[in-house]
Amino acid sequence: MIEQTTFQMPNLIPALPEIFLLSMTCIILIADLYLSDKNRVFSYLLSLITLAITAAITVTIHQNGTVYTFNGSFVGDSMGDVLKIFVYLVTAVVFVYSRNYLKARNLFKGEYYVLGLFGVLGMMILISAHNLLTIYLGLELLSLSMYAMVAFNRDSIDASEAAMKYFVLGALASGMLLYGMSLLYGITGSLDITVIRHNINAMGPHGSVVLGVGLVLVIIGMAFKLGAVPFHMWIPDVYHGAPTAVTLYIGAAPKIAAFAMIMRLLVEGLGDLYGQWQDILIIMAVLSMAVGNVIAIAQTNIKRMLAYSTISHVGFLLLGILSGTKAGFSASMFYAIVYALMSMGGFGMIILLSRAGFESDKLDDFKGLNDRSPWFALMMLILMFSMAGVPPTLGFYAKLSVLQAVVNTNHTWLAVVAIIFSIIGAFYYLRIIKLMYFDKPVSDQPFESSTDMKVVLSANALAILALGIFPGNLLALCASAIG
Repeated sequence: MIEQTTFQMPNLIPALPEIFLLSMTCIILIADLYLSDKNRVFSYLLSLITLAITAAITVTIHQNGTVYTFNGSFVGDSMGDVLKIFVYLVTAVVFVYSRNYLKARNLFKGEYYVLGLFGVLGMMILISAHNLLTIYLGLELLSLSMYAMVAFNRDSIDASEAAMKYFVLGALASGMLLYGMSLLYGITGSLDITVIRHNINAMGPHGSVVLGVGLVLVIIGMAFKLGAVPFHMWIPDVYHGAPTAVTLYIGAAPKIAAFAMIMRLLVEGLGDLYGQWQDILIIMAVLSMAVGNVIAIAQTNIKRMLAYSTISHVGFLLLGILSGTKAGFSASMFYAIVYALMSMGGFGMIILLSRAGFESDKLDDFKGLNDRSPWFALMMLILMFSMAGVPPTLGFYAKLSVLQAVVNTNHTWLAVVAIIFSIIGAFYYLRIIKLMYFDKPVSDQPFESSTDMKVVLSANALAILALGIFPGNLLALCASAIG
């Protein structure tokens, strides 16, 4: 007798934002084929409208509690919804910043926005993944989109070289992550994160050698995607070689998705191995803060300087995770969001100063900015102060919240080390302020950016100042999202 199985339709409501975004991205891809160059702005506008509607859907379907669908491989919860909202916001601002830059270099094509939206889809899947295969699917969709974006300017040798390095190293990291996941599946017998945690808990405190190897390989894969030392070697070359509009995209929203991947895989799935992965994260956090802050001092290219700055910020983000407490997790979530906002503004300033045939990616290009534009010199000052952690900017409270979480878990020495490297790192941020206010300008060319970009960039910097003065709501949002 043949047993008949009945197909049960999964609950599609939690995945509605992903379904809508995928549908609209495919429509934009096809519609762009029929647009002339002068009408390419429709792809840009449609991309912004798509992100806005996706955000509205996410807010509309939000509900307290946790909802699982697709046989438990997809989860909808408060943390995921908050992170997704910030991914939409950051990506929309990135698109606004990029438009004039792309136009000036004859790169204003629908592919940039389509790849960007597919990358957002990958981030959304990564944020809501509750299964090892779903995590890998989201990660690879995001990674493949970014590989193509780095090589977007096909006439640039630097961009092609950066894309090749990124692709080769990314493939190695993905292989290690996948091998680690296969070992976890082999030892626990499941791909579901909840079942994995339950089975690891049943093994006892020590588990097995195979489980330890799988854990290490998974951490290596995640560390590469984050850019933590010693798996950071791709970041400076990719940030430098890619078009600044692409560097802007890579340096902002994906860090939010990377935080979600750590939470889903390391905290929710492998939380019972906390004693093992905490030591690894401590080493990576200290090395990241040391290498990032020290090497950034020697840079003359601001994109490379911000790349090493990213590495140091990743070290801070890991501090909250390794604390192993809800306060630490919410502090890291807060830090990931704040870093995305700061990075977006920093690279936006580089684009503001750029023009056709001129990248404005040297530190010297910021000389005398106060003489050329006192307003945008002030905006850059706010952004640099925030990255350095100077009160009352938002970056100060991001670092403070992480340090409090670390101190509360009796890792005071780690907080002291973080403060020392923050003081070292303040030098290269303050150097830019010195160049803007105390040196003579090397160019008196007017800014070629549009009014909308100038308005959004100003709002970006002022928001960092305003949220720094009143950080309570954003901190409370992150704390409630972690639950």
